[in-house]
Formats: sequence, C-alpha cells, structure tokens
Amino acid sequence: MNFQFLINKYRKITFKKRIIAIFIFSVLIPFICLGWISLYTINSIITNKVESSIQSNLKQEILGLENTLNNLNHVSQQLAFGIGNNKLLEQLYYEKDPFIKSRYRNDLKGDLNVLTFSNPNVGLTFYYYEDKQEYDFENFPVRDNFNTNKLPKMESYPEITYYGPHISNNRSNKNLVFSTMRKVNVTHDNIYVYIETGFNTTKSIFEPEDDIKKSRQVLILNNNGEITYSQNEALFPVNSVFPFSDGEELSGIYEQYIWHKEVSNQGWSIVSIFPKGEMNQEKNQWYVQISIFFLIFGIAVIIIGTFLSRMVYKPLEKFNSEIKTLINSNVKNNTDLINIPEFDYLLFKTREMKKKIWELYGQIEQKEKRRADLEVEKLLYQINPHFLMNTLDTVHWLAMMNGQKDIDKLVLSLNRLLQYNLGKMGDATTIGGEIEALKEYLQLQRIRYDFQFDVDIDVDDDAMSLAIPRFILQPLVENALYHGVSDEGYIHVDIRLGNTLDITIQDNGSGMSEEKLDQLLNDDSMDSQKVGMGIGMKYVIRILESNYGDQATFNIKSEIGKGTIITMCLPVYRGDKS
Repeated sequence: MNFQFLINKYRKITFKKRIIAIFIFSVLIPFICLGWISLYTINSIITNKVESSIQSNLKQEILGLENTLNNLNHVSQQLAFGIGNNKLLEQLYYEKDPFIKSRYRNDLKGDLNVLTFSNPNVGLTFYYYEDKQEYDFENFPVRDNFNTNKLPKMESYPEITYYGPHISNNRSNKNLVFSTMRKVNVTHDNIYVYIETGFNTTKSIFEPEDDIKKSRQVLILNNNGEITYSQNEALFPVNSVFPFSDGEELSGIYEQYIWHKEVSNQGWSIVSIFPKGEMNQEKNQWYVQISIFFLIFGIAVIIIGTFLSRMVYKPLEKFNSEIKTLINSNVKNNTDLINIPEFDYLLFKTREMKKKIWELYGQIEQKEKRRADLEVEKLLYQINPHFLMNTLDTVHWLAMMNGQKDIDKLVLSLNRLLQYNLGKMGDATTIGGEIEALKEYLQLQRIRYDFQFDVDIDVDDDAMSLAIPRFILQPLVENALYHGVSDEGYIHVDIRLGNTLDITIQDNGSGMSEEKLDQLLNDDSMDSQKVGMGIGMKYVIRILESNYGDQATFNIKSEIGKGTIITMCLPVYRGDKS
C-alpha cells in the first residue's frame, strides 16, 4: 500500500521537478558513492596510521623499559652477589674497631658510587636492612618514612621484586620511577639492595611531548593482568583486573576510551588509553572539510539542475501556449523561436499542424452548412406527420358514419400507434404506455394476418408506472410474429418487478437456429429488410446499452420446433429518472 502511495505521489510531481530531481540524483549518487569510498579509505588510512603509530610507540616504550629493568637487574646482581661488596659488608658487621669500620664504609660507598655513576639509568641506590627497617650507603638523600610495603608491586620473582611506577624516594626527584629490590648474599642479616631508575628514564612514558601522547593515559599490568599503576583509577582502579587481560586482543574500545596494549618478554604489559574524541579529532577535521566540499558541490548541482530544467521547461511552456491557441483561430501567428534547433523544429511542426487543423475545421464547417441546407430542403418535401394523423382521423369518422367498423378499428389503432411513434426519438415512456402501444400494434397485426394467434400480457401493477425507453417490447413481439408464430400461435409477455425489472417474451413458434439468431442480431444487411414498424432487435440492444450500460442484460434462447424465449433484466429507478 505504501509502495502504491509512493507511485501516486510520484505521478503528481511536475515535469520540471522531475528533471531537477533526476539530474541531482544522477550527479549526486556517483559523487556520494565516490565520497563514501574516499571516506572509508581515508578513515582506514587515518585509523591504521594512528593505531600503527600507537603500537610502534608502545613497542619502543616496552623495549626501553625492558632495557631499563634489565639494567636494574644487572646492577642489583653486581651489588647482591659481588664478592668484594659482600665481603666488605661481612667485615663491617663483625669488625669492632671504629677506625677500620669507617674505612670499610668508605670502601663500600666508593664502590657504590662507581657503579651508579657508570650507569646513567640508575638513580637512588642503597642497602636496606629489613629486620631493622633501616637503610644505609644511599647515594642520594632518602625521603622520610621509607617503607617497601607502600610501594606498588609490579612483579615479584624468587630473587628479585620490581616496583612501580611510583614517586622516587629521592628527596630531590619528584618524577615517577621504577625500582627493584634483591636480597644480598650475606649470612649475618636480611639485607636487600634497593635501586631506582634514573631521572629521565620514564619521562617519555609518563610526560610525553607530542599532542597525541599528551591526551593518553597509561596502565601498567603485571603478569596476571592486574593493574599495578593507573592514570585513570575511576575506570581502571589499581589492583583490579584489566577487562581484556584474558584475551589476545592488543586493542579495542571500552566505555568512551580506545585502548592499545603491548606485552613485554617478561609478561608484564603497558596499556595506552585514549579518549575517543581525541582519537577522532583528525578524522573529524577531515569530515568537516569533506562536508563543506559536499555542500559546495550540492549547491552547484542544484544551480546547474535549475538551469537545465529551465532550458527544457521553457520550450515546453512555449509548446503549451501554442497548443492553447489551437482552439482560437483569431490568435496572430507567432514566429518566435527558442534558439534550440530540436525544439525550434518541433515548434515549427506544431504551428504547421495548427494551420492545417484550422483549414480542416473550415472545410468541416462548410460541409456541415451544406448538409443543414440539404436537410431543410429535404423537409420541404416531407409530409407533415400531424397532417397525416389528421387525415387518418378524418378517415376514422367517415368509416364510423358509414358503418365500416373494421376500417374504423384499423384506422383508429394506426392513428394511436403513429401518435406514440412521434415520441420515438424523444422522451422515455412508462411500462403502461409501452403496453398500450403494444396492444394497438397487435390489433393492427390481427386484422392484417390471416392466421389466429393469442398474446397473453401479464404485468405487475407496481411496474406500470416505471419509466423505460420507447419501443423495447414491440420489436421483440414483432420478431415472434415474423420469425416463428403461425396459426394458433401463442405469445406470452411477462413483466415482474423486484430488485430489478424482469421482462420475458416467450412464443411457441418454430424457433430459430444459432446462425439465424447471429444474423438477426449482428448482420447489418438485415436493416435493409426490416418489416412491420421497421424497428429491429438491434435497436432494442442498442437502446438498452445507451440507457443502462452494463447494468442491463439481454438474452435469447431458441430451439427449433419448440419456440423462443427472450429475457431482459433492467435496473429499477424509483424516481423521476428516465
């Protein structure tokens, strides 16, 4: 139903609007397809470019951080398992002489300073006494209340533990650092070496300089996928499990953020999260540019389409004005041109056609005038019907005066029938009027024929006043007389009124074959052989079609030796309609 509604809507659109719409669609559809493909391509390029850049940066950061932690591991091994340092720690512990102890301490500090200065990626370093909760031999001032339990544990292994990122315990350094603790191989106490990364080691990760990195936030995951460090604790709280730690995906979308992950060889991970808006900033700029371009192009298409429609529609308006002048012969011939060869040629042909039409119209007017003159001339030679009727009336009175009853009856019936016949081409009659005319006709036929026949007319009283066309009964009864009924014949006319007016005319005559019926109804040559009143059955069919259209039915059933039945079913108009 909606599809049909759209079709009807389309049919009401003017030609001008159709031209503009077709032009706009024919231009915009390829452009939109090309724009969509370009948009998709550019979007893919930008997305891949950004994602590739992020993954590349993450790999570099992972590699740099791995090298830094490996360096911490290497330095911690030197301090924890170095024979010279461990020996000095043992001697320092058991030595009682203060002077020798001072010398041992100076030797240990010197070894630590050489080791730390030879490794620029190493920051704060000292020995930590776990049982005493004290530290010693620090190379930089240590913050108060140092406690390893407060440090965020990144990963723990049997011999070493990594922490971070966290604020450096160096009083002069407020940057984020990673740190490690390894147990020193001595026998007298639980001593650990604590080492932090240098000042600028983690700056590239946590304090980026480029615009893209500035909007990102970093998560550090341990080997179990737990978050050990988060720059967005509202969405990714520390010590919680990263939502995508179980899968193998390296990127995805979570809430309003886009995340990328890179896993180190040791199992821990760095995750970069970016707000969607920041990630799509470059895309949005490109979308705005292409939208402006589309808008400019669309306006240009509409202007060109309007110009094209005028170029086509203006000639059509010219044709319309020319066609309107076809009905007026007094309009002065127009010789204006459109200056488009094809349309000028059609315009010339239209004006030529107009000229020929008015020439033919003039010829038809002359012929009609001559025909009217001939009709008038013909009427001059015709006998006035009223004169004929008055003459027959005179014959009727003479027959009465002379006692000629048969002649009197014949002339009276003929006179009445002729009076009825005067309305043949005029207004309709009623069933009662039609029955009376049929009786007069039968009266004439009884006098004329030398055989006896009976006619039985059975009509509903309610149907007598119904309006019907003139002469639809008489031709059918006449057909029964001329083509079937013989001596002692019988004709039954039955008229019944219900929802429709049903008329049946039946005779017991000789009947007619199919060929005879077809010839009687369809052969025009039969018109030249009319008998009686000269009104054939074709007249009845035509008058029914003219008055009732498809609402009336007419059927003939005839069998050889049994007779003929004619039935008509007419619609009933219970008013003044005729």
